[in-house]
Amino acid sequence: MHRILVSDSLSEQGLDVLKSDAGCEVVYRPGLGEAELCEAIKGVDALVIRSGAKVTARVLESADKLKIIGRAGIGVDNVDVPAASKRGIVVMNTPTGNAVTTAEHSLSLLFSLARHIPQATATMKAGKWEKKKFEGVELAGKTLGVIGLGTIGRLVAERAQGLKMRVVAFDPVLTQDRAAALGIELVALEQVFRDADAITVHTPLTPETRGLINDAVVPNLKKGVLLVNCARGGIYDEGAVLRGLESGHIGGAAFDVFVEEPPPADHPLIQHERVICSPHLGASTAEAQVRVAVQIAEQTLAFLRTGEVKNAVNVPSLSGDAAKSVAPWVTLAQRLGRFLAQVEQLAPKGLEIECFGDAGNHGVDLVGSAAVAGYLQHFLDFPVNSVAAPHLATDRGITVKRLRSTGVRGAYASQVVVRIIGEAGEERIASGTLGSDGTPRLVSWGAFDIEARLGGTALVVSSLDRPGVIGFIGTVLGESEINVASVHLGKSSEGNALSIWNLDDAAPTAVLDKVRASPNVVRAIAIGL
Repeated sequence: MHRILVSDSLSEQGLDVLKSDAGCEVVYRPGLGEAELCEAIKGVDALVIRSGAKVTARVLESADKLKIIGRAGIGVDNVDVPAASKRGIVVMNTPTGNAVTTAEHSLSLLFSLARHIPQATATMKAGKWEKKKFEGVELAGKTLGVIGLGTIGRLVAERAQGLKMRVVAFDPVLTQDRAAALGIELVALEQVFRDADAITVHTPLTPETRGLINDAVVPNLKKGVLLVNCARGGIYDEGAVLRGLESGHIGGAAFDVFVEEPPPADHPLIQHERVICSPHLGASTAEAQVRVAVQIAEQTLAFLRTGEVKNAVNVPSLSGDAAKSVAPWVTLAQRLGRFLAQVEQLAPKGLEIECFGDAGNHGVDLVGSAAVAGYLQHFLDFPVNSVAAPHLATDRGITVKRLRSTGVRGAYASQVVVRIIGEAGEERIASGTLGSDGTPRLVSWGAFDIEARLGGTALVVSSLDRPGVIGFIGTVLGESEINVASVHLGKSSEGNALSIWNLDDAAPTAVLDKVRASPNVVRAIAIGL
C-alpha cells in the first residue's frame, strides 16, 4: 500500500484519480506549514503539491520513505530540488498543463489593447458614452512578433495565424526547418522589433532577456506598437515602456506580470491610460487547474506502479560505484554545455558530444544528455535534466549526436568535447576534462588552449596579446571590490589571448563596461556555471 500526501488544495478530479488506485492511501491535508509538513510526511511514499507547500531541506530530512514529489503546475521554486535529488527523490511537474490558458490570456490582452475594451467598459460603468474616443485597430493583416517559441509561444503563433495575422518570431534555439514546419517565419530579433505591429514575449527571465525592450530598443519599434507580457516581470524594462507610452511611440501595453508582485497601487504603468493589466492570471482558469491536477495524479500513480518517470525536473540519484564514476563527467558535460550557451551566439542546427577515454566508460548517453541539458537550460525557464534534454532538443529541431571515441585528442586522454553545429555547418567547440581533484576543467575553446576551472561565476575575456592587459582587468575588478578566486590564461594559434577569471561575486554591467572600454579587449562576458 502506497501512502500519498496531498498538502495543497487540488481539484476533485485530481483527487479522484489518486483515490481510484486501490493500492494507494490518499491523505488530503491542504495548508500545512513547515513544522506540520515535517510530521505529516513521515511514512509517505509520494507528496503532491501546488505552489503553497514549501518543501524545504528540513521537510525532506523528515521524509523517511518519500520517493516522489509531484507539482501540479510548472514552477518548482517551492521545492528544494538539490536536497531532493541528494535523497534520491524524483521531482516531477506538469510543464504543459497551463500552456493553452496562458496563450489564450496573452491573446485576450492583445484584443483588449487593440479595441480598448477595459477603458471603454470603465467609462460605460461611469455613465458615459464615448464611442469616438475608443476607436481601435483590426488585428487581421497585422504583424505579430512572438519572442520565444516554446509551448506557449507556439500556441500563440498558431492562434494568431488563425486570426489572419502575419507571425514573425525569434527563438535562439529553434531551427529554421522546425519553424518552417510550424508555419512560422523565424527572423532576427531586430527584425521582430522593426516589423511587428504587436509583440508578445514567452521566454524565461535571464540576463539576456531582462530589459529586452529598453530605452535603446524603443525608437526601433514600429510607431504605435502594442506590447504584451504574460511571461515574466522584467523582460520589458518597465521604465522604458512608460517613457515610450508618454512619447507616443508605444501605442499600448498589457502586463500580467511585474518586476514586483504585487506592484504598488500607485505604479505609474498601472495608472497609465493606455496600459491594461491583470494580477498574474496567465494560468488561472478552472480548466487549467483541473488539467494539471489530473496530469500530476496520473504521473504520480504511474511512477508508484511501474517506476515510469515523466516530466522529471531532476535526474534520479545514481548509487554505488556507478555514481562515483559517472557523476563527475556528467557535471563536466553539463557545465560545458552551459558555458557554450553563454559565450557563443550561434543558432544550433545540431549538438554533438564526443567522449574520449574514461569519459565514455560509464554511459555516453548520460554524459551527452547532460551537455544538452546544460546548453538548453540557459534558454528555458524550467529545470532541464538529462532525461528530458534530448526530447526538448528534438522538439526544437536540434539533432543530438553522442559519440564515444577510442582515440586521443590533444594532450588529454580523457575528455568531453561539445560542438554546436550551425545552420550552414559552422562549428563552435569547447572541451574539458577532470582535474586531479575531480573538478571540471575547460581545456580548450575554439582556437584557445587553456586549463580553467568550470564553476561558479566567471569573467571571460578575449583580448590582444599585449603587456598590461591582465593588470588592467585585475585593477578594474579590485577597484570594484570584486575578489578574484583564480585566473587562467591561454593563447590561440593566431596570437590572441584568453583569460578566465573565477570570481567570488558576479561582475555587474558597470564593471563589464569598464573592461570593454580598453582598446585591447576584444570581448568580455560574465557567465554563471
